[in-house]
Amino acid sequence: MNLENDFAKLAELLKARHEWLLVNGAGKSFALRADEIEIELKLNKVLLSFLDEKGFQTWRGVSFAQKGDEILLELKHNFERDKEKIRLIPRVSASELSATVELARLEKANEITRIIVAEITGAKLVKVALNAENGRFAQIIFEILKDGQIAALSDVSGAATHENLLAVAVFWLAKLRARKKKPIGKIWILADRKCAKNLQKLRALLRPNWRNTIEIFEISRQDAKKQGEDKNTENQFLKKLETIDFSNLSREKTKKIESLESLQLSRAAQKIVEITPEKIDAIFTKHGETLRFFGLPFARVRTVSGAEKVWFGIEKGRRILSENTLAEFSNLIEELKTHRRFDTENKRHALFRLAPEAWLEAILRKNIKLLDANLILSPVYNQFRAGRDKIDLLALRPDGRLVIIELKVAPDREMIFQAADYWRKIESQRRAGNLRAAKIFGDLEISNEPAVIYLVAPFLDFYRDFDFLAQTISKEIEIFRFDLNENWRENLKVIRREKI
Repeated sequence: MNLENDFAKLAELLKARHEWLLVNGAGKSFALRADEIEIELKLNKVLLSFLDEKGFQTWRGVSFAQKGDEILLELKHNFERDKEKIRLIPRVSASELSATVELARLEKANEITRIIVAEITGAKLVKVALNAENGRFAQIIFEILKDGQIAALSDVSGAATHENLLAVAVFWLAKLRARKKKPIGKIWILADRKCAKNLQKLRALLRPNWRNTIEIFEISRQDAKKQGEDKNTENQFLKKLETIDFSNLSREKTKKIESLESLQLSRAAQKIVEITPEKIDAIFTKHGETLRFFGLPFARVRTVSGAEKVWFGIEKGRRILSENTLAEFSNLIEELKTHRRFDTENKRHALFRLAPEAWLEAILRKNIKLLDANLILSPVYNQFRAGRDKIDLLALRPDGRLVIIELKVAPDREMIFQAADYWRKIESQRRAGNLRAAKIFGDLEISNEPAVIYLVAPFLDFYRDFDFLAQTISKEIEIFRFDLNENWRENLKVIRREKI
């Protein structure tokens, strides 16, 4: 290979497509996004890294050629002992994908608009568009004679969470309120049944000036065609959800939590932890245990027919541990020791970059006193979920008050709403007595006071408009912000703590 020329050309080709199909010499194929294939020029070698059936691997490029739109590569690794020929076949170009997606989303936006105009008496369309930031949301403005202009927001990507939808709605409404010509003071959020119900509960956690200006509607796109055929049909296509008052949240039904106090680590998991206990921890999952190296899952233990079985590998590339794969397992441990450390030489390596929040969580799980000397961490916190969402950390203060700890290592607009939603779910469980019954803190007493929220992130990684978003949350929820030093992987310190 002509190193510099081929490296630049190969990097350019990989970026030109959104997704690739990797076909190895055995004919097996793997779909990879362009950002899941890493290429770097190092020590006069072109190195290519990607995921396949054996996990995350790094190969040295030996030869490179093009055949039409396909990329042909000959690779070597493991001190030249292993050779592989692969083909990278483009799935869809990034520009083609973008145009197709935008058209589909615009069609959805117009479909929602038609339902609004047909369902709401006197509604007149003013404007419909996709949001400028990422084109994932329909932004609709319509006018009703007696109410003036109203904004409507809906997810047309099918991927937004209810926290994401609320954050986008709050920012858009703030912008519409501030405009000089025809300011808008009310916004509707239209969503499917599940998302709308979650939004209804989350809205109850807002301050009155926000709660009373956001309306939630459940929308059924499935019946949209029928709506166009018969405007007088009795079927309900837009259903306005009532506003839940903050004080009524405690009435939410909860499911009992299974007792977790009898969990014990398996022998296989214990042996793996003992390899390097300061870096490896084990967490209990529904069907066994997951072993993590500074928060990155690399092995799983399950009991099958009375025998403990171990699978190892990063992300999807897992193999069963046996005498034949023991060397591969040892190599994986060594790679983790080399690359998943604060002072690694290659901070672009996937093993360093994967699961950064889990890395921070693992550090605090080992020593929660680094965050707050008074906290007692739940020994089974990872097993407890707020609905289907896993709380980062759940702790107890000496006065018996629960502490919900939400961690971020990159700016996240939804952080405050995620934490508030966790608070709601935890509070429902606490008031129902389910947390005490499950003994998630052993015999320690949980007080009859509302939980507290700790929001934790490196100083520069709180979202730029965090303070604005925090002021939308009810004053009834006690929230603290913890700013960490940027080099938290090396030596975690709290550099600022303030009550919001």
